[in-house]
Amino acid sequence: MAAQPAVRGRWISDWDPEDEAAWRDGGKRVARRNLAVSIASEHVGFSVWSLWSVLVLFMTPQIGLGFDPGQKFLLVITPTVVGAALRLPYSYAVTRFGGRNWTVFATALLLVPALLALYFVQRPGTGLWVFLVIGALTGVGGGTFASSMTNITAFFPLRHQGWALGLNAGGGNVGVAVVQLIGLLVISVVGDTHPAYVVAAYLPLIVVVTLLAFLLMDNVAGVRTERGAQREAAADRDTWWISLLYIGTFGSFIGYGFAFGLVLQYEFGCTPLEAVSFTFLGPLLGSFARPLGGLLADRAGGALITFWNFLAMGAGTVLLLIASARHSFALFTTGFVALFVLSGLGNGSTYKMIPAVFNHRAAQAILDGHDAPLAFARARRLSGAAIAIAGTVGALGGAAVNAAFRLAYGSGTGSGAPAFCAFLGYYALCMAVTWVVFLRRTPRAASGPVAARREGSHV
Repeated sequence: MAAQPAVRGRWISDWDPEDEAAWRDGGKRVARRNLAVSIASEHVGFSVWSLWSVLVLFMTPQIGLGFDPGQKFLLVITPTVVGAALRLPYSYAVTRFGGRNWTVFATALLLVPALLALYFVQRPGTGLWVFLVIGALTGVGGGTFASSMTNITAFFPLRHQGWALGLNAGGGNVGVAVVQLIGLLVISVVGDTHPAYVVAAYLPLIVVVTLLAFLLMDNVAGVRTERGAQREAAADRDTWWISLLYIGTFGSFIGYGFAFGLVLQYEFGCTPLEAVSFTFLGPLLGSFARPLGGLLADRAGGALITFWNFLAMGAGTVLLLIASARHSFALFTTGFVALFVLSGLGNGSTYKMIPAVFNHRAAQAILDGHDAPLAFARARRLSGAAIAIAGTVGALGGAAVNAAFRLAYGSGTGSGAPAFCAFLGYYALCMAVTWVVFLRRTPRAASGPVAARREGSHV
């Protein structure tokens, strides 16, 4: 592994994390350093992306910003959609400009929506369209997920990718909980009329993480050769099957994370303080569960963990329907927190399925006489591209979750039961897809170095 100087930034050439000797002799240290900064960048990105899940709780007539339920749900839908739309170009940007270079730019870019939100969020009489524009700009925080995951995929060997991707994504996902904790702190200390304080807390953090990315991260030269990978991955059926599953896991996580506070307000009449006192718990536990889901998938297979996870998510949704019918706050919040944890586990296990699927294909190609290094290099290239596509589709699932809540609560019934029934049906569909498409597959036998390379790659 030799350093290759470049005109811009630091580049590493001949990077092969599957080379166990090179991995032990310094590769692991380099990968973990990049992972640590990547987690910090993605964390800040998620926090900015989910700002409006907190800011809408402050928007009351007391500060001259009284919006109805439909308008508030629209404010949390907008950044979700934009963040999803940006994930493919953000993932491609890593292959064009390098992971380090793009992380520096993408993190610094978060200052734009943060500064705009800081200026307008406490200006009485500001029109909804202004906040929709700012909300759309905060979508850049959602794009950081795809670029970060694509970059980290290149740094780690397959046998550690479930853990590494789970840790990277989990550290980012926890940004949803942290911004809500900051909202709770602001409301508890100075009341619910100072939303600008929530935004101001992130300005220095964005600057610090940008500097850390500039000073400590590396670009992997091999990633730049991946042009056309997204097009090839998009033509693969398994990419779309996994994307459908990721709607059920990540779509649930980010959709619930953005909407939980509003759901508590409209389902139980909670005050902003009461709502934000509970909203952070689910995203926090769900974020910590994501690396565990990746670790379990490394050991037992992503498809198996994903299948049982969707069964449990269905049970959790039934619990929400019962709690809503009984108007039981305790049972409702318990069910919601359980769904957050399960969606986190499912995020980790579903993402593990992506490199496992393509690595399995590489092993089969080698059995058919193809060159091993080229087969596994192609698998790694397609895995990174498929991760970006699944991330995009999954984030759009979050917008669908919020749209379902908007329709349910906007109808004047004061109940989210219609939305929960829709979610229950989707989880049942995901269980069926996981079983039929992935669990019923029977891999061919492999031996020797191919079998060793496939260790931990079972779907």
